[in-house]
Amino acid sequence: MIRIKNLSLPVDGDLNLLRKRAARALGVRPGTLGELEIVRQSIDARDKGSIHYVYTVDTSMPNETSLARSAPGRSVSLVERVPYAFPAVTRGSSLPPVVVGMGPAGLFAALFLAGHGIPCVILERGQDVDRRTLDVESFWAGGALDANSNVQFGEGGAGTFSDGKLTTGTHDPRISAVLDALVEAGAPADVKFSHKPHIGTDVLQEVVKTIRRKLISLGCDIRFGHRLTGLTVSGGALTGAEVEGPQGRYLLPADTLILAPGHSARDTFAMLREAGVPMERKKFAIGARVEHRQKEISFRQYGGCWEKLPPSDYKLACHLPGGRSAFTFCVCPGGQVVAAASQAGGVVTNGMSHRARDGENINGGLLVGVGPEDFPGDDVLAGVRFQERWERAAFRLGGGGFRAPAQRVEDFLRARPSEGPGAVLPTYRPGVTWTGLDACLPDSVIGALRQSLPLLDRKLHGFAAPDAVLTGVETRSSSPVRILRDEDYQSALRGLYPCGEGAGYAGGIVSAAVDGIRVAEAVARN
Repeated sequence: MIRIKNLSLPVDGDLNLLRKRAARALGVRPGTLGELEIVRQSIDARDKGSIHYVYTVDTSMPNETSLARSAPGRSVSLVERVPYAFPAVTRGSSLPPVVVGMGPAGLFAALFLAGHGIPCVILERGQDVDRRTLDVESFWAGGALDANSNVQFGEGGAGTFSDGKLTTGTHDPRISAVLDALVEAGAPADVKFSHKPHIGTDVLQEVVKTIRRKLISLGCDIRFGHRLTGLTVSGGALTGAEVEGPQGRYLLPADTLILAPGHSARDTFAMLREAGVPMERKKFAIGARVEHRQKEISFRQYGGCWEKLPPSDYKLACHLPGGRSAFTFCVCPGGQVVAAASQAGGVVTNGMSHRARDGENINGGLLVGVGPEDFPGDDVLAGVRFQERWERAAFRLGGGGFRAPAQRVEDFLRARPSEGPGAVLPTYRPGVTWTGLDACLPDSVIGALRQSLPLLDRKLHGFAAPDAVLTGVETRSSSPVRILRDEDYQSALRGLYPCGEGAGYAGGIVSAAVDGIRVAEAVARN
């Protein structure tokens, strides 16, 4: 296979031009060039006067070694693709593995086990994605919160109501297997090569349903509305799962349980603590959602050609003199700020975009890192209590009914309450209450956010625009605990496999799915 890197293409260029430039780099005529497969596509926006796409492509041709050696282009090389291979299955138990949670980690653990002859029992406390969508829309319209079927819980996990971003900082060979499975289930093909791939929440919901149908066809037993409430143990090893379902409580015999609960399963964390499962507190981040008009950010990023390009996002960070750091997180171009609460009496925000990213606003988390030093004590769930404290404060400040407190950036920087919006209209439903955010975040976080906004504005002019809107609070950036596991991916309680973002081992859809595959490999071997 021949790989050709750094192929430049104007923003209005097409694939015919890409083919010509690939042929030129290789020193052959376009008509003799093999089929091109796009490996990577990115946008080079360093020079606003010359913004362009940059491609990496692969092609197969006769005499590849001599062609690559004699190519006039400097970015031509030979590559050998090694496809991902699931290990040989040596598992001998007659009991099916139990998977708890249908977020990316749980789904992919079950998918790869079932695909290699080990169907699972899958427990999901929430509902299937269609029922879940109705419950979420009802809540956003001002209806009651369903504590088990919401933005956090249900088929697909928290990522189902997000932007469906597939970016990851890891370089694991399993990533290609994850992307292949998503595309096979209906995700757009460009997620395999885009520099910043995303599915969009509308498409992701259909992808999740397709994966569910495949799991059922492979023999999996999927149980919606079934919540893990306890574990039974003998001799330091798991013997069963205590479950509460629509018909009441029951005991499910199990010697293998893949625990992928999501970062908001606070009752599960409490149950594990009572059961003596080793856990530790971990760092996470809190702050608010910041919202701008999309066209303003796109213009700042791309200049005059912004309308010819996909909606721009951003990734910003700064280190502050006091040792704190502030950064943007889970940016949703053309999206909306969503109510992501899973408990009564607490306001939680997150962001969401559809595939088209065609909304008026762009939003992103503006967060500050916090750690055990901010919630001292011996309680392993002190981070959970810390999150709950500020979610309740935001609920009170919003005036109840899950309305969220909101403040214009200009007013926030001047420490004065806002009385209404400017040019940026907030998208959060069921609505916002204009006020100040000081009462719903720790003083240290408020101070760090006030310091960081002008610094981030130097990196992206307009980020601290007076009319930009801050909506509070965002507290669920990642899990506040880590459920400890060994090199075999098991807890000290043998047969328990902590997995994914909720267990403290991932930070997004792809990394959680990859962790699910890792754990599936371990289960298949044991």
